[in-house]
Amino acid sequence: MKLSLIATLLIMSNTLLGQQKEPSNKHFWHSLPTTADRNAVWQTWTDVPNWKTWDTGLQDATINGAFTLGAKGTILSLEGRTSKFEVVAIDPGISYTIKTRLPLGSLYVKRYMTDDELGLTFTHEVWFAGLTKGIFAKAFGANFRVLLPEVMQNVKRIAEAQTKEQ
Repeated sequence: MKLSLIATLLIMSNTLLGQQKEPSNKHFWHSLPTTADRNAVWQTWTDVPNWKTWDTGLQDATINGAFTLGAKGTILSLEGRTSKFEVVAIDPGISYTIKTRLPLGSLYVKRYMTDDELGLTFTHEVWFAGLTKGIFAKAFGANFRVLLPEVMQNVKRIAEAQTKEQ
């Protein structure tokens, strides 16, 4: 519980600080409005074995058990790098954050949905943290940023198709 609280505070502070700045290779995000049902977006986001169908940077992804706080899994990049992740924050049906440990740092991915007068918007936010954040941002940040709009369009397409089927 203590670790979860610390992770949540770190996530909140990074998110709040990040929204006051322009995106960079260390911290960036992309948002899209959608006509999809909130549950369809959530289902798409939390169906880990199918992440590869919308995340064009992945070959594969697995999770051990249900998608809950503390759940752990692995991702396999197109380049063949295997990374472990952990769900470090979750508000079911609204948002979650996963953390991937890096040498002397971490990579965080937060996915969340908001409602406004125009409807549902979903956001995918990424940031590097720790002593090596600059190194990893330089090595991977630009590539991740380039992929993100396409990844988001894929999620939108899948979730909207699921919504129409219901």
